[in-house]
Amino acid sequence: MSVLLVIPARYASARYPGKPLVSLKGPDGEKTLIRRSWEAAMAVCGIARVVVATDDTRIRDHAAGFGAEVIMTSSTAQNGTERCAEVAALLPGYDIVVNLQGDAPLTPAWFVEDLIAGLRAAPEADIATPVLRCDGRALNGFLADRRAGRVGGTTAVFGAGMRGLYFSKEVIPFTGRSYGDDEATPVFHHVGVYAYRPAALAAYPTWPIGPLEALEGLEQLRFLENGRQVLCVEVDGKGRTFWELNNPSDVLVIEAALAALA
Repeated sequence: MSVLLVIPARYASARYPGKPLVSLKGPDGEKTLIRRSWEAAMAVCGIARVVVATDDTRIRDHAAGFGAEVIMTSSTAQNGTERCAEVAALLPGYDIVVNLQGDAPLTPAWFVEDLIAGLRAAPEADIATPVLRCDGRALNGFLADRRAGRVGGTTAVFGAGMRGLYFSKEVIPFTGRSYGDDEATPVFHHVGVYAYRPAALAAYPTWPIGPLEALEGLEQLRFLENGRQVLCVEVDGKGRTFWELNNPSDVLVIEAALAALA
């Protein structure tokens, strides 16, 4: 099976305008968020092609300058999945399309490799996405974000066969107790990476935004609202910090994690 990996990136983020071009300090110097995300994508084994998908010429010119292949997409794409669907229509012939969002430079290569393997092993699934069990430290960070009114990570709940039931920016499920920093919890962090079967991806832009997607602002809920099966693939963090850049305050978190990798 051949795999196309797409990195959707938009400049006009409501929460953090210009986010893809934000500079992040690391042991290898300063690099932009989109460049670090592209480097994370290039480290994944088994990918036939990696492209950056954007509607912004500033992102296009910057990404092309460090060697990325760039596909320009429309300004009407409402989220990364719709942008991936545009690219997949322009570049047909791949068996799996991966969406590695441009705000997740800490994504380990094995997250994506395990995700692809999980979708290949589950022919009934239309889309697969990774989940990472939170320890107490991560869970407490999520809860602190919510108390402060910040949107932090997304959590996921799933049922038999790891079939996704719901995804939320609230912390679910409710646990009713506190956990030590290194204690395993029943809460799973949803990692913002997706692997799609092309037919499901092509159908996605034809569906209207449903009430749950509108409320949560989570693109994957459109699959659930239209009866498609979302496979959750549990991945192992192997002691690595995983965090997306959602808010300006996340810059320091990601820079600290980059320094720890040195």
